Amino acid sequence: MAHEISFLEQVQRMFQKACGYTEHPAGLLRQIQICNSVYHMEFPLQRDDGSIEVIKAWRAEHSQHKLPVKGGIRYATTVNEDEVAALASLMTYKCAIVNVPYGGAKGGVQIDRTKYSDAELERITRRYTFELLRKNFIGPGIDVPAPDYGTGAREMAWILDTYNSFTDDPLAAQACVTGKPIAQGGVRGRTEATGRGVFFGIREACRFKDDMEKLGLSPGIAGKKVVVQGLGNVGYHAAKYVQEGGGILVGLAEYEGAIYREEGLDLESVVSHRRETGSILGFEDATDVPESRRCLEMECDILIPAALENQITAQNAGLIKAKIIAEAANGPVTSDADTILLENGVMILPDVYLNAGGVTVSYFE
Repeated sequence: MAHEISFLEQVQRMFQKACGYTEHPAGLLRQIQICNSVYHMEFPLQRDDGSIEVIKAWRAEHSQHKLPVKGGIRYATTVNEDEVAALASLMTYKCAIVNVPYGGAKGGVQIDRTKYSDAELERITRRYTFELLRKNFIGPGIDVPAPDYGTGAREMAWILDTYNSFTDDPLAAQACVTGKPIAQGGVRGRTEATGRGVFFGIREACRFKDDMEKLGLSPGIAGKKVVVQGLGNVGYHAAKYVQEGGGILVGLAEYEGAIYREEGLDLESVVSHRRETGSILGFEDATDVPESRRCLEMECDILIPAALENQITAQNAGLIKAKIIAEAANGPVTSDADTILLENGVMILPDVYLNAGGVTVSYFE
């Protein structure tokens, strides 16, 4: 059985590929590549029924070449040390690409958030924040978290409140985290920033006539068939702006499955249907695809993977029919798949550029 490459190894492979285009000393490149610090913690959670559960969590700081370091906190069962180190690495490169003066970081808690009550999620978030405080892994001049997969403005407000209880400087507390609610020091536009940035990146790529002709497409987004994997914060807003820009959403996918309609899907109607039924499946006049990842193989011009990493691999890369892949998620295309897709003439808009809208607006905050 072939060795399965971890997400961290995938990121390091892509880094090594990029190193081939530089003339920097090998030692310097090695220093840039390594993750400086990873803090692994385990802490108890008292569930609502009185039972005790041990929660695993991490915070990785990839590079302190510029301070503070910056990166989101995700709540997912897939979270592990390799994943947060890989995501922290991508944050360093992402900030450098868009000229935001931060080093890269990332955090995660290994839970399925749907299996915890709001009160339990609050206790987890506050304890996680306390653990970061104990080791000096959070602070306005040190490490500033933000939302990521499975977290949002509510969790950031809990982090702010917890941090505030340990400092006598309210202004510093305001700067310890971004992605906060507007009423608590957040900025307008942060919620949709990553998804809107994805749209801007796609829009700009589609303006280059020569590139579009090579793909057999006309310039502009209007009329292009689009498939979006993942309707979380990033996927929803990317789909929203693409549809408003004239794109035709022919396929949408969530963890319970995918739907396809060649004539196009109305995003808000699909979201409303999912809110009422708990699933996007069964949407009127759409074809159900029970296996969610099959959405990646749907007929379309633009594919937007906006879920988790390692979605397009060497095993399914040859089945991709899209002409443009817009990496809204972090690392959705593996290094092996990247090679296959490029050989097949597919244009890939990389994550380190395309989804940098979130950290850019966090910088404003």
